[in-house]
Amino acid sequence: MNIEDFWTIIETCRTDAASASGDPDQAFVSALVDRLAATSKQTILEYQQCFDQLHAAIYRWDMWAAGYLIGGGCSDDAFMDFRAGLITQGRDWYDRAATAPDVLAQHPDVIAAAAEGCDEALFNETVNYAASYAYERINGDEDDSTFYDDYEQFCGSRTDHEPADMGESFDFDDASEMHARLPRLAQLFLDHGDN
Repeated sequence: MNIEDFWTIIETCRTDAASASGDPDQAFVSALVDRLAATSKQTILEYQQCFDQLHAAIYRWDMWAAGYLIGGGCSDDAFMDFRAGLITQGRDWYDRAATAPDVLAQHPDVIAAAAEGCDEALFNETVNYAASYAYERINGDEDDSTFYDDYEQFCGSRTDHEPADMGESFDFDDASEMHARLPRLAQLFLDHGDN
């Protein structure tokens, strides 16, 4: 699977989820698991590899700061969910945010979350496990260790164990620092009561 195929799956699942009722995040995950389970184990492993590469590419302080503002805080686990949720937004939003995370201030879900005082926009924990769920369905069992064992074997020496360059660290609790680095997001989430 190449990156184009990966993004085609994401966009198709976004379309499928848009026509479903209920929670949009869960509808996306259901569509993704269904689509992956209709392929092969090999395709699921390739999907996971692309997902992991995209997920790792945005493991940066500036992206974490964006998640911190949007989520009203952002632990290590929450940052995993934020990056996964950003991937589910599709290639355009992912690429734009990867270039400049402050652009997320223009995302409709982020704007709505700021207005409503909601701290869940763009966070999607379950999508982190979609490939393992699809793999379990193909295997006909509920043992996710099979997926992770097979994925480790699949990746072999192709897995990059070098730590990512996260860029310059800064204090997420320093409002002036957040305004300087992410001015539009800071205005949305830090200045909401300053009128």
